[in-house]
Amino acid sequence: MAKKKNKKARRRIFFLGLGSFIIIVVTTFSIGRYWVEILAKYQEKKQLEKKLTRLKEKEEALKVDADKLQDPDYIARYAREKYLYSKDGEFILRLP
Repeated sequence: MAKKKNKKARRRIFFLGLGSFIIIVVTTFSIGRYWVEILAKYQEKKQLEKKLTRLKEKEEALKVDADKLQDPDYIARYAREKYLYSKDGEFILRLP
């Protein structure tokens, strides 16, 4: 009788230990997977913040250019420099 009780107790402890071990392993893998996802999102956030900074700088430069393009004198000077337009009576000499 004592052997049967001892055997049942051992079996119960074994299955309880096995069940606990399985739960711990599954929980550990789940937590590890979530940590990897969090790390990936953190790195993506850093990259997107850098990209946002670059885009804000570019936007600022484009705003400055847009403001400059409202000035007719600037447009005339830009066209002369970039596209080699000239005023009446002007000659354009292109030097290498």
